[in-house]
Amino acid sequence: MKKIRILSLFILLCLVFGMTAPSALALDPPVLDAEAALVVDLDSGRPLFAMNSDQERAPASLTKVMTVLLALEAIDRGEVRLDDMITAQDDCREGLGEDSSSAGILPGVILSMRELLYCAMVGSANEACNVIGSYLDGSVSAFVDRMNQRAQQLGCVHTHFVNTNGLPADGHYSSAWDLYLITSEAMTHPLFMEMANTLEYQPESEAVNDGKIIHNSNALISSGSDYSAYGSYLYEYASGVKTGYTRAAGYCLISTAEKNGINVMAIVMGCKGLYNYQIEEFRSFSDSITLYDWVFDNFELRPIFSTSDQLETVNVAMARDGGEVILHPQQNLSLLLPTDMSDEDIHVQTRLYSDRLSAPLEAGTVLGEAHVIINGSEYGSVRLVNANPVELARGQYMANRVHQFLSRGWVIALLIFILLLAAAYIVLVTRYRRLRRKHLQERRERELRRRQALERQKAEQEALDGNWKDLY
Repeated sequence: MKKIRILSLFILLCLVFGMTAPSALALDPPVLDAEAALVVDLDSGRPLFAMNSDQERAPASLTKVMTVLLALEAIDRGEVRLDDMITAQDDCREGLGEDSSSAGILPGVILSMRELLYCAMVGSANEACNVIGSYLDGSVSAFVDRMNQRAQQLGCVHTHFVNTNGLPADGHYSSAWDLYLITSEAMTHPLFMEMANTLEYQPESEAVNDGKIIHNSNALISSGSDYSAYGSYLYEYASGVKTGYTRAAGYCLISTAEKNGINVMAIVMGCKGLYNYQIEEFRSFSDSITLYDWVFDNFELRPIFSTSDQLETVNVAMARDGGEVILHPQQNLSLLLPTDMSDEDIHVQTRLYSDRLSAPLEAGTVLGEAHVIINGSEYGSVRLVNANPVELARGQYMANRVHQFLSRGWVIALLIFILLLAAAYIVLVTRYRRLRRKHLQERRERELRRRQALERQKAEQEALDGNWKDLY
């Protein structure tokens, strides 16, 4: 009995660990220091590796991505301009400690929106975020409300903001997946990645950082980062996006990398480093490099469809050349897949928009879709088009139009009515002709009888006249 209980406990533990293990498409997962991590294929939006990616955690300065996103959206809407001059409000430094990341912006300083954005992204200046928020919405609190509204619009379900910059606060949290949603939206604005990849920023105003150059803190792309003093983390394939640290959050990093056409985003949260674990390394960078190497070593861009592939054949009515049309993908499609995945695991399902097609059809007409299914999940799709125009067969077209016209209800009723009229006409004409023939026959017979009577009468008269002559 005791052995059975031990075996049951062992099986239960295996199930628990199996359910909580990171997802990695059946590949051996990377070994990380992070408490939460995520790697996403930016071309498809599909996660390649996820560990506690929905866990609600303190995001530290990764919060600033949302602040900058809202500013860029306001610029795109024409509500503000990059060269708007903005005065820092009296409470812009409220809540900032001595060790808080700052660009030294003091109340009353007048800066452009462009400079504030660069201070927020490159210098991670907490007070710059407050100035931006207050300018856009009248107060920091109103701006934070909009941050939360925008997060919901983007589909974030594990995010709630309390401030503009990520300073520690109760109820201020996000998740790796939500941060991916926010950052991928921010990346649709060219200026965002331009700022994220700026290695050094020279302030326009002497009031910013005492006029000194601000170095990008992302050690994956910048050797001038303060973190680089404890080791080289430069990664040749990396770009952007944002670092973050508080004691509560640990070391956090959002970054992207591209190699051989593979374009991915990595997010790590809760990593160890100098100021929380007193180790002379910063594992947010080393973990990100580990994730990127894992992706580039284990995944490849595999061609799935090309525009020359023949994926489906359909019949088209009234077509000049017999009506059989071959459908091709509208564009090429490649998917980021594990290098050891067999082609037999990749299945294609096609769907036509209509099973009744008629000529003519222009070349490139979208007639259906092809979906790539792997392990029961859809990985991608393309539209199906005809490569060549389908011309109309005129004779068949006319015959078809006549058939369509004659098959209409009112036309059939009219034809029946005309046929009935024709039949009645024929009956009447036939009867008329029969009666007329009868009438004419009777007239001829009467005329004949009359003539015969006249002839008899004449003969009798002649006979009578002859008798009188004989008497005289």
